[in-house]
Amino acid sequence: ALYMGNRTTLKVSSNVSVVMEQMIRLLHYVGLPPEDVDMIHCSGHSMGEVLERAQPKMTQFTGSSGVAELLTKTLEGRIRVEDAGFDWKVLGPDVPTTDGSVAYVAGVCDQDAYACSGQKCSAQSILIAHVNWLETDLLEMMKSRAAQRSLDDLTVGPVLSHTTENLLEHVTKLLKLPGSHLLFGGKELDPNTHNVPACYGAIEPTAVFVPLQSILSSADATRLCTKEIFGPMQVVTSFKDGELNDVLTLLASMDAKLTAAVVSSDPHFLHDVLSQTENGTTYAGLRARTTGAPQNHWFGPAGDPRAAGIGSPGAILSTWSCHREIIHDALLSENDQPPPIS
Repeated sequence: ALYMGNRTTLKVSSNVSVVMEQMIRLLHYVGLPPEDVDMIHCSGHSMGEVLERAQPKMTQFTGSSGVAELLTKTLEGRIRVEDAGFDWKVLGPDVPTTDGSVAYVAGVCDQDAYACSGQKCSAQSILIAHVNWLETDLLEMMKSRAAQRSLDDLTVGPVLSHTTENLLEHVTKLLKLPGSHLLFGGKELDPNTHNVPACYGAIEPTAVFVPLQSILSSADATRLCTKEIFGPMQVVTSFKDGELNDVLTLLASMDAKLTAAVVSSDPHFLHDVLSQTENGTTYAGLRARTTGAPQNHWFGPAGDPRAAGIGSPGAILSTWSCHREIIHDALLSENDQPPPIS
């Protein structure tokens, strides 16, 4: 917003407001004029009243889909949205033959799901692996990496938007689906060594396996398995040859179309998935990940005219500028005649 010359009013989640204030002070220190940004500390409800009264020319909102819909009505459509991201990763049938390649994919899966304790819109929320991958050490490698995460070095940390009780309750609901089982995690961080307040969450990196047909068995089951949990938690499922259409049905049912990944070197498989899915940013190939767009590429949902982009020059132009044209036509010569009557 600043880069495009806008006078900005900034409001962030109350949980991290003090952190953003320090960021603004850092910008002041390196030369940002103090009058260029106004920052407000308040509740979401209070900010809603400010927006309703002020009716700004443009608002960029990052947050839940429900609040985005409410603000769209309040602001009469003058809004760009970067809302919830339930991000998927599909592992194709062509498993690489080297252990190093499998270890690389496992490491990226771990980083996508659990870096920042899963508190990022680009976090891997569901891993859909062809059964060929289950014959490798992929899941054991993911479990091993997750076990190395610690509160001591903040490779796992407090969850700001859910309590421990909420998170574990979600795990319990997933485990009630037929054929489901816990792959790893599913427990509170050692209560003898952590002092995370009860109003936040503190759980181990968690993965729950749910059979694909159980996920698709009912609308309620699909909704449960595709609910975004802003924390270190993911659903894992698998598919066999002949079940790709079921996978595509699942992907099409998801509303949050932010980022995705298709891990495969098979051009036919890549084409089948990429041509029948829509996400703001999709990574394809053996190195594919869900996280990376905020730093490197367009980062915003697909299929929504309100979609905000974050990060790239094109995203900044799209969100924080508008198309306008000024035509200078001023020089009049002695030979110019009035236009004919028509």
